[in-house]
Amino acid sequence: MTTLERNPATTGVRRPGDGPGPGPDRGHACWAVVDCWNITRRTLTHYQRQPAAIVWQLGFPILSLLLYGYVFGSAMKVPGGGDYREFLMPGMFAMTMAMGFLNTAVAVVTDASKGVVDRFRSMPMAPSAFASGRGAADLVVSAAELTILAVTALLIGWRADGGPLGALGAFGLLLLLRFSLIWVGVWLGLLVPTPEAAGGLYAVAFPLTMISSTFVSPSLMPDWLGFVAAWNPISSTATATRELFGNPVAGGGTWVEEHAVLMAVVWPLVITLVFLPLAVRRFQRLSR
Repeated sequence: MTTLERNPATTGVRRPGDGPGPGPDRGHACWAVVDCWNITRRTLTHYQRQPAAIVWQLGFPILSLLLYGYVFGSAMKVPGGGDYREFLMPGMFAMTMAMGFLNTAVAVVTDASKGVVDRFRSMPMAPSAFASGRGAADLVVSAAELTILAVTALLIGWRADGGPLGALGAFGLLLLLRFSLIWVGVWLGLLVPTPEAAGGLYAVAFPLTMISSTFVSPSLMPDWLGFVAAWNPISSTATATRELFGNPVAGGGTWVEEHAVLMAVVWPLVITLVFLPLAVRRFQRLSR
């Protein structure tokens, strides 16, 4: 049997004896984009046909926002003054974006356990398409989640007093954090053996989101714990978005807190540079 290869210049298939197509770099880039779009469309179609998944992903952060805002809000104080709900909302946005990587991990390991990933690997598709397509789809869903969360926050009295550009920059930083952690989710989803094992990652991820400035300022924590919380990437995004939204910040005066906007860009870039190649390499090395 002859080996068939893609030919971007014609019908998508190249056979021995066909004329030369476009340059290899251009052809590979073209098919990488097409494959990425196909995976993205497939993932979004699943969400469309399984709305319960969206309801769960949105329901938990909205419920958490209401519980922490109303049940604990009256008992919490913000160092330096300010309304606690104004302080809380950006932290809840950051926490929701951070916890989203667990949904990615569960979805990826579910595909792997059903043989979908193996089928993708058997197809003549770009090695990066699975990770990039999953990432693009999750980013679209995350933008919808963030929009609904922001509307919910506005309904209960939260306001962004930093102006339209500040709010736009804050939402951009939140999506940047989510984008970087998508690759952590893809890598973990290809690493853990079963969906049940992926569900167990919540026990590890939840404390990591709690030891941050999501709910309280690190300056109110014991010194060693406050140091860990201040250098948590989630804290940088939460503090930076508070600044851009014009909400109470209550920083502790450390270098990382004083340069929160810078670190809210640096941390996601570092995470992406580390875990995106790991996710693609893990996909390539899976046993057939």
